[in-house]
Amino acid sequence: MQRLALLLAAVLVVLATTARPQNATSVFLDDLTWTEVRDATAAGKTTILIPIGGTEQSGPHMALGKHNVRAKALAGMIAAKLGNALVAPVLAYVPEGKSSPPTSHMRFPGTISVSDETFDATLQSVGRGFRLHGFKDIVFIGDHGGYQKTMARAAAALNREWGSSSVRAHAIEAYYRAAAVDFPKLLREKGFTDAEIGTHAGVADTSLMLAIDPSLVRTERLQASGNSKVDGVAGNPRRSSAELGKLGVDLIVERSVEAIRAATARK
Repeated sequence: MQRLALLLAAVLVVLATTARPQNATSVFLDDLTWTEVRDATAAGKTTILIPIGGTEQSGPHMALGKHNVRAKALAGMIAAKLGNALVAPVLAYVPEGKSSPPTSHMRFPGTISVSDETFDATLQSVGRGFRLHGFKDIVFIGDHGGYQKTMARAAAALNREWGSSSVRAHAIEAYYRAAAVDFPKLLREKGFTDAEIGTHAGVADTSLMLAIDPSLVRTERLQASGNSKVDGVAGNPRRSSAELGKLGVDLIVERSVEAIRAATARK
């Protein structure tokens, strides 16, 4: 009887192992082996998306990892639509303000910040590495407004360095513009006010998070800001919903795919 039980246990282990899904078809580098990345680039997946997030406060109702989770999820959707792209790990350490004295989001516990110079140098170093490994288009997409200009400067610096090389770096402004401009415009058309939509942790921001990962939103804490310097909220998230967020997600993915295809088109 004991031998039968051991045999059954061994069979179950084998079945569980063979049933485990394989990640060779994933678009995320974190899921792939080096040989799978090599084979993917050889087969034509020569665009690498570098999603840039940030670890910052988003009011009492949203987790600090909002930008990181959102950037990864959206980058995955964009890569799937492009068909020729892989996604690098999210860059979570970005400029968020100064430490002494604390400014911007650094006034709130949990926020992580690096200098503009460190951020710029990191992007350039990452770009050089991906060029070495066979990628032809190094694409920066940023989920946060504060570093968009630095992101563009890093891409421009790489392109100057590479000269007439066939490898190019791209800072895709359309990704952030879709979230910060196009989505709020759509919400206004649906009757939401600017005071509700907000610029940080309001209806637009919170709805996007509810659509992507509602576990990061404390819905019982949704409230209008009394003072953004105290609670970190600029807007009123009370009417946020995953349904609204899905509209924003679709906009961001659509605009980004269009912009990336235009930027990476080879004449």
